[in-house]
Amino acid sequence: MKKLEAIIRPSRFEPVKEALLEAGIDGMTVSEVRGHGRQKGHTEVYRGNEYVIDLLPKIKLEMVVQDSQVELAVTAILNSARTGKIGDGKIFVSPVEEVIRIRNEDRGDNAL
Repeated sequence: MKKLEAIIRPSRFEPVKEALLEAGIDGMTVSEVRGHGRQKGHTEVYRGNEYVIDLLPKIKLEMVVQDSQVELAVTAILNSARTGKIGDGKIFVSPVEEVIRIRNEDRGDNAL
């Protein structure tokens, strides 16, 4: 099993969610986060004062999938989140040792 974490633009959330559902990935956790990579942020002017906005709003998706679903999920995210501009985000893939469903103590792939 693998854990996928994707940091994407808020405007791309709905297309990514739909692409993942079409790919058969239906379990995910979604968080609104702030951060920056190479994009670094930008400056804005409000009532004559200039402000530096260095932590930009992003969406963080987290999901655990079977090894056989990793490429399918990654491809779905890549194709639906990409705009071709800096700040599109990143995908992190990590190994997961164990998954346990709390309700009935199912373990491994059965718990997904």
